[in-house]
Amino acid sequence: MKEFLHIELLHIGDYQIMVYHILALAGIFIGTKLILFITYRIFLRQIKTKSYDEGRSLAFYQIIKYVLIVAAIAAGLETMGIKLTLLLAGSAALLVGLGLGIQQFFNDLVSGLVLLIEGTVTVGDIVELDGLVGKITEINMRTSSVATRDNIMIIVPNSKLVGDNVINWSHNREATRFHVEVGVAYGTDLNHAERLILQLALKNSYVAKKPEPFTRFIEFGDSSLNLEVYFWTRNMWEIEFVKSEIRKEIYAAFNRENITIPFPQRDIHVHSNQKN
Repeated sequence: MKEFLHIELLHIGDYQIMVYHILALAGIFIGTKLILFITYRIFLRQIKTKSYDEGRSLAFYQIIKYVLIVAAIAAGLETMGIKLTLLLAGSAALLVGLGLGIQQFFNDLVSGLVLLIEGTVTVGDIVELDGLVGKITEINMRTSSVATRDNIMIIVPNSKLVGDNVINWSHNREATRFHVEVGVAYGTDLNHAERLILQLALKNSYVAKKPEPFTRFIEFGDSSLNLEVYFWTRNMWEIEFVKSEIRKEIYAAFNRENITIPFPQRDIHVHSNQKN
């Protein structure tokens, strides 16, 4: 067995690759995969029992994953007899040159670590970036995956999530406030219209009862008196559907109560300068 383990497979300069090197590398690879699998199952069990937040748990798992991978690579190199100190010293000039050429790449890597450690954006968060609303499905070291409402997957560099203005709708893990606008004709009883809108908002199953919705008279429009109803919901991903349902309920209720939603109107004055 000893002779079999020391059979030379490849000879490169001062380095020899023997059978036990291959077996050791395979053992390190399998051991790392097994540890990662067990760790993932533990985190998954904690998420299912609601012991930990899903996004933060997956971020911790990603950090552990990268640390284990780096440790496995280092152990593999040491097993092969390659000294890390000599390798780093010999490649210092090369790394400097690469760093200058691919600064954005390293910027994304550092940004990925910041996201995973700080947790300002985590998996499952609904964010708005450059006017686009999407859900974070995965955060990797360099890029993150964002799924839009149209189920289109967008790959976003992590530096954009760290350096740009990002609206995180679900960062506080509580309900978020939204509003729906509607205009009524001049002469309408505003108190009656506001009570009706408020009742319709409270009837919607997706609207939170605490904090309570409220209405506001916002302005005298060109053709209408403009009202808004503000409400809170935890169903941020389907908020456009929630707004649509509230608008339909308002339209139907206004028809029953003979409250007019006016269309834009313009007065045209014609002056005649004809001479007899």
